[in-house]
Amino acid sequence: MAEAFVGTWNLKSSENFEEYMKQLGVGFAVRKLGNVTKPTTIILVDGDTVTVKTQSTVKNTEISFKLGEEFDETTADSRNVKSVVTIEDGKMVHVQRWEGKETSLVREVTGNALLLTLTLGDVVCTRSYEKAE
Repeated sequence: MAEAFVGTWNLKSSENFEEYMKQLGVGFAVRKLGNVTKPTTIILVDGDTVTVKTQSTVKNTEISFKLGEEFDETTADSRNVKSVVTIEDGKMVHVQRWEGKETSLVREVTGNALLLTLTLGDVVCTRSYEKAE
Protein backbone atom coordinates (compact mmCIF):
# COMPACT_ATOMS: atom_id res chain seq x y z
CA MET A 1 0.00 0.00 0.00
CA ALA A 2 2.66 2.51 1.02
CA GLU A 3 4.94 1.36 -1.83
CA ALA A 4 3.44 3.97 -4.18
CA PHE A 5 5.02 6.67 -1.98
CA VAL A 6 8.53 5.19 -1.95
CA GLY A 7 11.19 7.43 -3.44
CA THR A 8 13.05 10.69 -3.11
CA TRP A 9 10.83 13.74 -3.54
CA ASN A 10 12.08 17.31 -4.10
CA LEU A 11 9.89 20.30 -3.23
CA LYS A 12 8.94 22.29 -6.34
CA SER A 13 6.25 24.69 -5.10
CA SER A 14 4.43 25.65 -1.95
CA GLU A 15 1.25 27.60 -1.32
CA ASN A 16 0.16 29.07 2.03
CA PHE A 17 2.97 27.38 4.03
CA GLU A 18 3.76 30.50 6.08
CA GLU A 19 0.09 30.82 7.11
CA TYR A 20 0.05 27.13 8.09
CA MET A 21 3.21 27.57 10.21
CA LYS A 22 1.68 30.67 11.80
CA GLN A 23 -1.44 28.65 12.72
CA LEU A 24 0.86 26.05 14.34
CA GLY A 25 2.39 28.79 16.47
CA VAL A 26 5.78 28.86 14.74
CA GLY A 27 7.71 32.08 15.43
CA PHE A 28 8.33 34.78 12.81
CA ALA A 29 12.03 34.06 12.11
CA VAL A 30 11.50 30.30 11.78
CA ARG A 31 8.50 30.87 9.48
CA LYS A 32 10.60 33.10 7.19
CA LEU A 33 13.35 30.47 7.07
CA GLY A 34 10.87 27.60 6.62
CA ASN A 35 9.16 29.40 3.76
CA VAL A 36 12.34 29.63 1.65
CA THR A 37 13.68 26.14 2.45
CA LYS A 38 13.23 23.52 -0.26
CA PRO A 39 13.25 20.19 1.59
CA THR A 40 13.74 16.75 0.13
CA THR A 41 11.50 13.98 1.44
CA ILE A 42 12.65 10.36 1.29
CA ILE A 43 10.05 7.64 1.86
CA LEU A 44 11.15 4.06 2.47
CA VAL A 45 9.24 0.86 3.23
CA ASP A 46 10.87 -2.10 4.97
CA GLY A 47 8.38 -4.87 5.70
CA ASP A 48 5.55 -3.22 7.64
CA THR A 49 7.65 -0.23 8.73
CA VAL A 50 7.46 3.07 6.83
CA THR A 51 10.22 5.66 7.25
CA VAL A 52 9.83 9.29 6.20
CA LYS A 53 12.99 11.41 6.18
CA THR A 54 12.87 15.14 5.53
CA GLN A 55 16.16 16.81 4.73
CA SER A 56 16.90 20.50 4.26
CA THR A 57 19.69 22.97 4.83
CA VAL A 58 17.95 24.02 8.07
CA LYS A 59 16.86 20.79 9.77
CA ASN A 60 16.57 17.06 9.15
CA THR A 61 13.84 14.89 10.63
CA GLU A 62 13.09 11.19 10.48
CA ILE A 63 10.09 9.17 11.63
CA SER A 64 9.42 5.44 11.39
CA PHE A 65 6.02 3.89 11.98
CA LYS A 66 3.65 1.07 11.22
CA LEU A 67 0.46 2.03 9.35
CA GLY A 68 -2.53 2.37 11.67
CA GLU A 69 -0.47 2.36 14.90
CA GLU A 70 -0.17 5.49 17.05
CA PHE A 71 3.38 6.71 17.75
CA ASP A 72 5.12 9.61 19.48
CA GLU A 73 6.63 12.20 17.15
CA THR A 74 8.68 15.35 17.67
CA THR A 75 7.95 17.61 14.71
CA ALA A 76 10.41 19.86 12.85
CA ASP A 77 9.01 22.81 14.84
CA SER A 78 9.59 20.87 18.11
CA ARG A 79 5.98 19.96 18.93
CA ASN A 80 5.56 16.65 20.78
CA VAL A 81 2.57 15.00 19.14
CA LYS A 82 0.73 11.70 18.98
CA SER A 83 0.62 10.61 15.35
CA VAL A 84 -1.09 7.93 13.30
CA VAL A 85 -0.60 7.29 9.58
CA THR A 86 -3.06 5.35 7.44
CA ILE A 87 -3.65 4.74 3.75
CA GLU A 88 -7.12 5.96 2.71
CA ASP A 89 -8.32 5.95 -0.91
CA GLY A 90 -4.73 5.68 -2.13
CA LYS A 91 -3.58 8.64 -0.01
CA MET A 92 -1.16 8.54 2.92
CA VAL A 93 -2.99 10.33 5.76
CA HIS A 94 -0.83 11.47 8.70
CA VAL A 95 -2.74 12.94 11.65
CA GLN A 96 -0.92 14.73 14.49
CA ARG A 97 -2.65 15.51 17.81
CA TRP A 98 -1.31 17.71 20.62
CA GLU A 99 -2.76 19.99 23.32
CA GLY A 100 -6.31 19.49 22.05
CA LYS A 101 -5.32 20.43 18.48
CA GLU A 102 -5.13 18.32 15.34
CA THR A 103 -3.49 18.73 11.96
CA SER A 104 -3.45 16.44 8.95
CA LEU A 105 -0.73 15.88 6.37
CA VAL A 106 -2.12 14.09 3.32
CA ARG A 107 0.23 12.79 0.62
CA GLU A 108 -1.06 11.82 -2.80
CA VAL A 109 1.07 10.46 -5.66
CA THR A 110 0.23 10.94 -9.33
CA GLY A 111 2.96 9.68 -11.64
CA ASN A 112 6.20 11.47 -10.71
CA ALA A 113 4.41 14.08 -8.59
CA LEU A 114 3.58 14.04 -4.91
CA LEU A 115 1.07 16.53 -3.51
CA LEU A 116 1.21 17.20 0.24
CA THR A 117 -1.86 18.92 1.69
CA LEU A 118 -1.46 20.31 5.21
CA THR A 119 -4.65 21.26 7.06
CA LEU A 120 -5.05 22.92 10.47
CA GLY A 121 -8.49 24.33 11.20
CA ASP A 122 -9.47 26.41 8.19
CA VAL A 123 -5.89 26.89 6.98
CA VAL A 124 -4.89 24.68 4.04
CA CYS A 125 -1.39 24.55 2.57
CA THR A 126 -0.35 22.61 -0.52
CA ARG A 127 3.23 21.60 -1.30
CA SER A 128 4.12 19.98 -4.62
CA TYR A 129 7.04 17.59 -4.94
CA GLU A 130 8.67 15.95 -7.94
CA LYS A 131 10.29 12.52 -7.85
CA ALA A 132 14.09 12.58 -8.18
CA GLU A 133 15.59 10.60 -11.04
